[in-house]
Amino acid sequence: MTRTLWLLLCVAVISSCKETTKKEQLNNTKPIAEVFTEFYEFKKSINPIEATKAGFSAYNDTIANYISDDYILHLKDRYSYFLEALSAYDSTQVSSADYMSMRVMEWDCQVKLEGVMNPIVTVASPIYDLPSFELMPLFQIQSLHLYVAQLGGGTSVQPFKSIEDYNNWLKRLEDYLVFLDTSIDKMRVGMEKGIVLPKELTLKMLPQIQSFIDIPLEENLFYQPIMNFPDGLSDVDMDILKSNYEDFIQNKLTPKYVELNEFLTDEYLPASRDTDGLLDLPNGKDTYQYLIKLHTTTNMTADEIHELGLSEVVRISKEMEAVKNEIGYKGSLKSFFNSLRNKKELMPFSKPEEVIESFNAINDRIALRIDSLFALTPKADFNVRRTEAFREASASAEYVPGSKEGSRAGIFYVPIPYVKSYNMVHDEALFLHEAIPGHHFQLSLQQENTNLPEFLHPESMGVFVEGWALYAESLGKELGIYTDPYQYFGMLSMEMHRAIRLVVDTGIHAKGWSREKAIQYSLDNEAESEESIVAEIERYMATPGQALSYKIGQLKIRELRTKSENALGDNFDIREFHSQILDSGSLPLVLLEEKIMNWMTKKMN
Repeated sequence: MTRTLWLLLCVAVISSCKETTKKEQLNNTKPIAEVFTEFYEFKKSINPIEATKAGFSAYNDTIANYISDDYILHLKDRYSYFLEALSAYDSTQVSSADYMSMRVMEWDCQVKLEGVMNPIVTVASPIYDLPSFELMPLFQIQSLHLYVAQLGGGTSVQPFKSIEDYNNWLKRLEDYLVFLDTSIDKMRVGMEKGIVLPKELTLKMLPQIQSFIDIPLEENLFYQPIMNFPDGLSDVDMDILKSNYEDFIQNKLTPKYVELNEFLTDEYLPASRDTDGLLDLPNGKDTYQYLIKLHTTTNMTADEIHELGLSEVVRISKEMEAVKNEIGYKGSLKSFFNSLRNKKELMPFSKPEEVIESFNAINDRIALRIDSLFALTPKADFNVRRTEAFREASASAEYVPGSKEGSRAGIFYVPIPYVKSYNMVHDEALFLHEAIPGHHFQLSLQQENTNLPEFLHPESMGVFVEGWALYAESLGKELGIYTDPYQYFGMLSMEMHRAIRLVVDTGIHAKGWSREKAIQYSLDNEAESEESIVAEIERYMATPGQALSYKIGQLKIRELRTKSENALGDNFDIREFHSQILDSGSLPLVLLEEKIMNWMTKKMN
C-alpha cells in the first residue's frame, strides 16, 4: 500500500470515528427543554430582581453582587458551559421553534461571554489587568441604588403581602449593603487608575443619596411598606415588623448612605473627571465597539451609526418642516421648537391626575382600531401611574411588565415633576411606545407565549424591545390618532430624538464630543426642553451604547415591513406580519430578518 493510500485511509477512519462520536453525542443528549430550563434557572440566579419582576419568588430575598470578582468568574464558567451544551444539538433534533430559541440562547451566551472574557469590559481584579465598568458601578440613572429604592417603596415589583415578603425584603437589603460596600471599594480602585465618572454625573448622584439621610422615618421610602400593611397581619406581627424595619433603616441603611455620601462628596467628586466619553478612558474605543454589538446585535461601527444618525436627522427634519407649514407657523424650525416648548395650549394640566386621565383617554381611542392591525393581542392588563417622587426629576417615562401569572398588571410610569409645565405634545406617541401597541403588547405577548421556553419570557434583547416600541409610534395614523398636527409633530419629535441619539451617543463615546456639544446639537434639532435634553445627554454618558438600540431596531422592522409589502403585494397582511414579528420573543436582528425573509418566501411560493 502506498504512503498516499495509507494516509487517505487514516483520514477516512478518523473522520468516521468523529462522525460516530458526534452521532453518539447527539443520541445521548438530554431533551433541549431541560437545557432551556437549566439556562433560565441560571439567568434568574444571576439577576434575582429580574426573577422577582417575572413573578418568581425563590430569589425575593437576594441581590446579586454583580460587580464582585466571584460573580464575573461564575458568568465566565456558566456561559462557557451552556455554549458547550448547545453544541451537542443540531436542527434535525428539535422543532423549528426550539431551534430558533437555541440560536437566541447561543447568541446571548456568546456575546455575554465575550464581555466577561474580554478584560476591557470586565472586572479589574488579580485575574484581569485592565479596568472596566465595575469600577464605575453607581451613576445617576438606571443604577441599582435607584432601582432598590423604587422596590423599597412597596408599590413596585417587590411583593409586600405577607410576613415572609417583609422579611425577604430585609434580607435583600442586607445583600444591598454588601453591594454598596463593594461599590465603594471598586470606585476607590477606579480612582487609583483614573477610571472614574464624569464630574457632572457624580454631582447628579449626590442629592439622590442625600434624600435618604436627612428625612423623618415615616417619610423614608424604605419605611413605606410599614405605613401600608396588607390585611390579615396580626397586631403582634405588625409590631415585630415595625421594630425590625425601624432598626434596619436607622442602624444599618441610613449609616451606609451617610458613609456613601461622605465618600462621594469628600473623595470621589474631587477625583471625578472633566471629560465625558469612553474615548477618554483606557481601551475606551474597543469597549464602546463591544457595547455597540451588545446593544444593537449588529457589527455596525460607531462611524456607520453616526452617519446613519445624521442622515435620519436630515430626513425627519424635512417631514417636520412640512408639518410646521401645515400648522401655519412662518418662522424657522428651530424657532418652532422654542414655541412648542413654551406653548401654553400644550400645557393644560393643573393636577397630576389630569395627565393620567389624558393617557387613559388615548387608550380608549386606540382600542377602537387595534384589531385592524393586530390579530395577536395580550391577555394582560396595565395601568398608568405617576413616577415616584424620589426619582421623578431624573426619570423618563417607562413601562414595567406585569407578573407572568397576571396577579400584577403592567405599569406605564409617567414622570410629572412640575405638572403646570408638563407639555403634552408627545403624549400620543409616548402612549404607543410604552403601552399599546408598544412595550405592553410586545412584553406581555412574550410572557404569555407558551411556545417559547421560559428564559425568553422576560424582557431581553433591548434592540428588539425598544425597536418594536419605536416602530409602534409610527402606527398612530393607522390606529386613528395623530389627527392633531401637534401630536403628529410630537411623534416626529420623538423619532428625531432617537435619531439624534445615534449622533450624540457615538459623538460622545467615539468622536470626542463634549457634553456641551451634544446638548447643543440636540437643542438645535429637536423640541425637547433644555432641562430634558441635559438629563438625556447625561444618561448617554452613563450608559454608553444603550440608546442606540431604539433607532437601529426600528429601522430594521420598518425595512422588513417595506420588503414584505413590496414582495407580497395584495397578499401582504399587516396583521400577519405583526404576528410574525411578535410571536418568537425578543430576537437579535439577524435572526429576526432571517425569520421574516423565510416567511415572505413561503408566502410567495
